[in-house]
Amino acid sequence: MSLKSRVETVLFVTAKAMSSAEIAEILSESVDEVEEALLELIMDYSSRDGALEIDDEDGYILQVREEYIDIVEKLVPVELTQAVMKTLSVIALKEPVRQSYVKELRGATAYDHIKELLQKGLISRKRDKNGRSFNLRTTPKFKEYFKLKGDTELLSKLIDKEGVPED
Repeated sequence: MSLKSRVETVLFVTAKAMSSAEIAEILSESVDEVEEALLELIMDYSSRDGALEIDDEDGYILQVREEYIDIVEKLVPVELTQAVMKTLSVIALKEPVRQSYVKELRGATAYDHIKELLQKGLISRKRDKNGRSFNLRTTPKFKEYFKLKGDTELLSKLIDKEGVPED
C-alpha cells in the first residue's frame, strides 16, 4: 500500500478536516512524508474532471465539489446539531405531539428546530382539531434516514420517555 493511498483512505473515512500531523499520527508516518502525499493527492484530484476534491483551508478533507452539492442535499440531509436532534427525539418518542408541548419541553428555540426539521423533510406538521396548535410527526424520510424499520410508536413504548434532557 502506498502512503498516498493510505492518506486517501484516512480522508475518505474521516468526516472532519484533519491536520497533516493528525494524519501522520494515525498512519505512524512523518509529517513531511504525509504532506508530500497530500500534495500529490490534491494535484491528482484537481487534474481530473471528477466530483471530489481535497480542501485544505482548515485542515485536509475530502469533499464533494461545490457544483455537485445539490445532488448531495437530495440524498443526505445536512447534519443536525445536538439541540435539533434532541427536539427531533422528543417528536419521535411522543408522536403525534403538539408543537406547544415540544416548545414547553425544549424552550423557545424549539420553533427554530421545528422549522429546520420541516425544511429537511424529517417531520410533518398538521393543525390540530382546535386549529390553535400543530401536531408534529416524523415522516418516512425520518425512518429512512435513521434506518428504522417498523413503528416508532412501538419504539417509544420501549424507551423511558421521562427525563428528556434540556440544553
